[in-house]
Amino acid sequence: MRPQISYKKQFSLKIRVGFFPLLVFLLLSVSVSHAQETIIRGKVTDAGSGDPLPFVNVVFKGTTIGGTTDFDGKFVIRALKPTDSVVASYIGYKPRAKKIRKGVDQVVNFQLEEEKTNLQEVVVKAGENPAWEILRGVVRNRELNDKRKLEAYEYDVYTKTEVDIDNITDKFKERKVMKKIAAVLDSVDRIVGEDGKPVLPLFITESVSKFYYREKPQLSTETILRSKINGVGIDDGTMVTQLVGSTFQEYNFYQNWVTIINKNFVSPLADGWRLYYDYDLLDSLYLGDDYCYRIDFYPKSPLELAFTGSMWITKKEYALKQIDASIGKSANVNFIDRIKIQQELTKTESGQWLPLKNRVLINISELSKNSVGILAKFYTSNKNFVINKPHEQSFYERRINVAEDATVYEEEKYWDTLRHEPLSTTERNVYQMIDTLKNIPVVKTYTEIFKAIVDGYYSLGKVEVGPYLRTFTWNSVEGFRIQGGFKTNSKYSKKMMYGAMLAYGFDDHRVKASGFAERIMDRKKWTTFNISARTDIIRLSIDDDLLSNNQLFLTAVRWGNYRRAYYFNEVFPQFKREFFKGFSQRFAFRYHTFEPAYPFAYYREPSDATVPGAPTYSQFQSSEFFLESRYARDETYIQNGNERVSLGLRKWPAITFRYTRGVEGLFGSDYDYNKFRLQVDKRIRMGLLGVGFVTIAGEYIPDKLPYPLLAVHLGNQSFLYSQYAYNLMNFGEFVSDRYVTIRYRQFLEGLFLNRIPLMNKLKWRLVATTNIIYGELSAENRQMIASQTPDGQSTYPTGYFSGTPYVEVGWGVENIFHFFRVDFVHRLTYLDRPDARAFGVVATVQFKL
Repeated sequence: MRPQISYKKQFSLKIRVGFFPLLVFLLLSVSVSHAQETIIRGKVTDAGSGDPLPFVNVVFKGTTIGGTTDFDGKFVIRALKPTDSVVASYIGYKPRAKKIRKGVDQVVNFQLEEEKTNLQEVVVKAGENPAWEILRGVVRNRELNDKRKLEAYEYDVYTKTEVDIDNITDKFKERKVMKKIAAVLDSVDRIVGEDGKPVLPLFITESVSKFYYREKPQLSTETILRSKINGVGIDDGTMVTQLVGSTFQEYNFYQNWVTIINKNFVSPLADGWRLYYDYDLLDSLYLGDDYCYRIDFYPKSPLELAFTGSMWITKKEYALKQIDASIGKSANVNFIDRIKIQQELTKTESGQWLPLKNRVLINISELSKNSVGILAKFYTSNKNFVINKPHEQSFYERRINVAEDATVYEEEKYWDTLRHEPLSTTERNVYQMIDTLKNIPVVKTYTEIFKAIVDGYYSLGKVEVGPYLRTFTWNSVEGFRIQGGFKTNSKYSKKMMYGAMLAYGFDDHRVKASGFAERIMDRKKWTTFNISARTDIIRLSIDDDLLSNNQLFLTAVRWGNYRRAYYFNEVFPQFKREFFKGFSQRFAFRYHTFEPAYPFAYYREPSDATVPGAPTYSQFQSSEFFLESRYARDETYIQNGNERVSLGLRKWPAITFRYTRGVEGLFGSDYDYNKFRLQVDKRIRMGLLGVGFVTIAGEYIPDKLPYPLLAVHLGNQSFLYSQYAYNLMNFGEFVSDRYVTIRYRQFLEGLFLNRIPLMNKLKWRLVATTNIIYGELSAENRQMIASQTPDGQSTYPTGYFSGTPYVEVGWGVENIFHFFRVDFVHRLTYLDRPDARAFGVVATVQFKL
């Protein structure tokens, strides 16, 4: 329950203490020193997670004598005349009392259960809320306190991460699978305690690292020096090692928006704090040497992406000293019961404050009543701060570095010297329990199945079989198609990868196959050489290279009516290298043949179109080189085995330029040509309006070519939405030799739907899309399009833009039953074309928090 607080003016009276009263006080102190003092020591933890609870009030019942727990949940209180009980209380938890023995030094531990209550509005009865003046002081002094005002900083980091299964019910334990690990479950209670909730540990890791940051330009890097990993289903800890440092646990509440699990939450210290939060000034006290105000904060709307909690602001500097911020189940975030961030900061010698300790808890909810939840806990401790000593920019070239001996096994005694504080007995038991779980056959089986669902491949040790999504498909050209494939992984080799695919169509009676070999030449400046060969069938305008991140769409377009499909043979060697942070080059050669499976023909030269009886052709070959340069200043990559995975853009755009040169006569190539393509991708954080993604691209092809070698714009006649396609354009409907396009996607989160009664319970989110393309096709390239094939069939019509851009706009709803998105798309131009669709509904399956 939120308290009702009456704000009134407060007065204070200063009393001068003279020598005589001071002497009397000292004498009284000596006289009572012989009385027996009651000392209570202990620790307060969360009953659900077992994590320490900082900032908890612990007092002797019925008095104001007591104190608060530190960041590790520990407390010490004492009194000469105590009551018979001690009470622990904190916002969001049920208070709890325990009996004590008077006159002795004793240990009393508390486990507090979360309290499920609905927030109520604060009633302001008189005067201005006194918390507001303090918050105005925080905003005024942000420049002095925010760590971003430091020229540079660095520190040593100890990080600990644990992932557990929680909410294990008796009914769940009765399942056949769970009975096989009952021996482990029977001992799980010890992890939380006799009055806590049982959890089953799945994963624990510790790491020691060094973190560096400089402000101008904004660059950061972290070097993982040591890493210790133990978890169910963790075979190669390469990727995990890169994720367990403090790089992904950076939270700065002086920023307007705090990013957690890729979502933006408004900070209680944001510039527009009064628009989002209500505040209560509850207390003032000393935290260490700093006299602080305690201010509780609550979101004005519980569905907003905002925090509930408490923060402690220093009186002298108006600086954030400590914060305990939570996001509850009512917020518009999928699969999350609770997110909790606790942070303690320390003042540097130049005045700015740096994080001393962070603790983050993410409680993932059960998908059904009979399933279990997931509890993820992250803890970081920082020390040995160095400020205002920036390194050269090249020092920050890679955002995450892993020392070569980071994962080398070390004895437990050695790790005790690395940890900033020792492991608890419970945490030491977790390592042993995970080792036991990993060796249970049924756990191994379910782990392998889960990994296959996520990766698309099923692991057979050094080889992975898949992708399973394309095992069976049907289309109008191949009929029923069956496909199988494999690739090697880092267990086979950390320098070489091999893979192959074999498929057969039961209507076209043709075998399709592919194979590749890739050499990883350098992991620090990611460098690879890959050569692949392939014979297959594909739709015109489908580029596997461009769409590699959208496997669901690539699978969907293999189904149904296969309009404008063609057979091809391809050889494709390529070399990639990242030369410095954010800048990479790709140099490649591609030999490609074109054998249409639909009526298509072209003239060799534009002038042939006016010559009666001039021959037409339907097949061609091309040999081309291309050089691609890409600069993405703040894009972060991690290495997953032998693959490199992008974690996306942050603030700066990604710019990609590709030059393509076709060479006539090389391996039978039919044409000389040049292509120039430029693309800019940008993520735009828009605060209350959510997040926008914009792509602007253009291409220029000055030469005369058959239209399959030009820019055939990607349409979509499937039922699946694709961000890369024009979703109401037909396959092959428009062709250009020069064009510019803009694609925009706006994710509005719950901005509007959260404010509609009843509907806000669904947690639906609105999205908006706009796709615009303006292009031209030269008269010479139009003339090369023949109307009849060499055997006299009428060719499929192909269109081009006629001075008007193609425009489609859409709106949609995502987060339907947590997984589904439905878009309603309107085509605004070229509605007079054959088979043009003015309106369409497309859907997709997605996993988003």
